[in-house]
Amino acid sequence: MKEAAAQQLTVNGRDYAWPARPVVVVCIDGSEDAYHERAVADGRMPFLAGMLRRGSDLRADCTMPSFTNPNNLSIATGAPPSVHGICGNYFYDPASDSEVMMNDPALLRAPTLFAAFSARGARVAVITAKDKLRRLLGHGLVDGICFSAEQADRATAAEHGIDKVLKRTGMALPPVYSAELSELVLAAGVDVLERERPELMYLSLTDYIQHKHAPGSPAANDFYAMLDGYFARLDALGAVLVVTADHGMNAKSDGAGRAQVVFLQDELDRELGAGRARVVLPITDPYTVHHGALGSYATVHLPPGAGPAETTALAAGLTALDGVDAVLTRAAACERFELPGDRIGELVVLAERNTALGTTPARHDLSGFTEPLRSHGGLSEQRVPFLVNTPVGALPDGHRLRNFDSYWIGTALAAGRPLTG
Repeated sequence: MKEAAAQQLTVNGRDYAWPARPVVVVCIDGSEDAYHERAVADGRMPFLAGMLRRGSDLRADCTMPSFTNPNNLSIATGAPPSVHGICGNYFYDPASDSEVMMNDPALLRAPTLFAAFSARGARVAVITAKDKLRRLLGHGLVDGICFSAEQADRATAAEHGIDKVLKRTGMALPPVYSAELSELVLAAGVDVLERERPELMYLSLTDYIQHKHAPGSPAANDFYAMLDGYFARLDALGAVLVVTADHGMNAKSDGAGRAQVVFLQDELDRELGAGRARVVLPITDPYTVHHGALGSYATVHLPPGAGPAETTALAAGLTALDGVDAVLTRAAACERFELPGDRIGELVVLAERNTALGTTPARHDLSGFTEPLRSHGGLSEQRVPFLVNTPVGALPDGHRLRNFDSYWIGTALAAGRPLTG
């Protein structure tokens, strides 16, 4: 470790202290603050209850859209999508005239903190639930640990910096759609923290439970009770622990449990003619069983030659639809949400709290759902927990707390330095 040469690092325009003890950030995928609040109130998270009394119980804003990939990469880079370029799980690439997953590191436009710290000699460990994030989060990592619980049985020292993960944790490989997938991330994190003592660790979970179960439900409380036990172990190993989320979660259904969906492609086809506009749903990823590719954020690519007047008229028509919260032009969305303009459409559509956005019914399979639809993506899922096992103290004047402040705050606390800039 080149500690003497690395008292401070500047990454993507932000300064980070060199930590004197491990900094562990846990991203609880889909964790609306009501989840841990209900579990604490019901006596299921005794460690967290005590941690919040002696530490910090804050709330932050996540990156918009409130989806997995943009927020995990924002946490990893300390920057919004306008800097790192990942503005969804999925996007339309006009250059290739194709819709593609945003899983390829070639799409990343900024270095991660993990790459920067490891290049200066820090030990770094990144453990994700799903493999879709591993390549992005591990891009540029030098001699670190980076693997997914989904493919823990395939982890090798040569490729992932670790092997025999299941033996080390004493767990069997869980199904991808399970609470146990998140537990394996945490079990591996505790094991790695105890044995390898990385300066930086990132543990990114899955929102399988949150997509199916509301706060305070038995399944949700059981899941958060499991988290509580691992938080206690990470804390006992001397880490600065920051617990946040990539986005919140809300019901997208009516009182009878019927999914409430605005099918934007149908609306635009009626207005402009079939297929002339393209609706892209950036929630789309390889794991659609629990959300059916239905979220509360969409981008619309209009026909070539659509002028300002037509764009304004279409925005007004979509805004008037029941269930639509707001429609922004590309310029307005980029300014408000810090998005890369070349990777979104001419319009950005946001749904109301209990409504999702789709393309056309035939493209969304909800036949396997056993619970009412729960999803995310809109402004109603932007507020997330920001929980720290150490008092954070005063933030700089005017600072808006974001989930991607996790390592900026965590490293400062671990170095005993004040928060500046």
